[in-house]
Amino acid sequence: MASAPRAAPAAGGAAPPARSRRLLAVLLAAFCLCLVVAGRGQTLTASVLIAMALASAVSSIAGFAFSAICGAIVFHLATDQVQLVEAMILCSVANQTLMVWAIRRDVDWRTVSTFLLGGLAGLPLGVWLLLNVARASYVHGLGIFLIAYGGFMLVRRPVVIRRQPVALDVASGFLGGITGGALGFPGAFVTIWCSFKGWSKSRQRAVFQPFILIMQVAALLAITLVHASPGGNPGSDWAGLLCVPGSLIGTALGMEVYRRLSDAHFSMMINILLIVSGVSFAV
Repeated sequence: MASAPRAAPAAGGAAPPARSRRLLAVLLAAFCLCLVVAGRGQTLTASVLIAMALASAVSSIAGFAFSAICGAIVFHLATDQVQLVEAMILCSVANQTLMVWAIRRDVDWRTVSTFLLGGLAGLPLGVWLLLNVARASYVHGLGIFLIAYGGFMLVRRPVVIRRQPVALDVASGFLGGITGGALGFPGAFVTIWCSFKGWSKSRQRAVFQPFILIMQVAALLAITLVHASPGGNPGSDWAGLLCVPGSLIGTALGMEVYRRLSDAHFSMMINILLIVSGVSFAV
């Protein structure tokens, strides 16, 4: 009897485990090489690369707060804050790109575009705050708010708001645009608002992760354009690329943890990361 034909793999299915293992092996080898190279540097040292990988692993469990977690660690490890911020932006964009690619089939771009409408409107105000207002005058207030909100939501049952006008989607995006331009942290208010909608963890991430990625790229472009000047130095410090392989490894590990979370545990993780983010801003 002729054997049955082998079933073709489903179109668009998950990557085979062997392929994923090979990719992780390549990233691990690249990370080890980067650690050797970074050991000779003065700012992006091996300890900074490891810290960014750990921050990526923790933040990718819920899909946001990388900059807040990472900044709270690495700014104590090196003194060149400009180079650290550039490296953090590169890692954050790389992490979000990987996470958005993993959930690309779940993304509802019509809903995301509503949040982006507000985000792009608020971005210029955020960039203006970054360049013209002392950071301490607003960052501590945001930190206290995130600590209070995250702590309150941890000790009470989840709240679902039945009336969800589009105006509130735009408003949360607007606040995210402000914090994205001023702090490189666009996800907090959109994440909070999505948690009130009663959505599953996958639907929440399918909205706030593309929003965060696009707003990060938009903020980076806006800041670059504002800073551009005829006598300025348009070049970038590509040393930040040394941090990317380890950051992607951390992101992949964090996503594996995320897949094992229930919706209730995911909600708890969001509130914990909001508190952590608040502490990093308030201290």
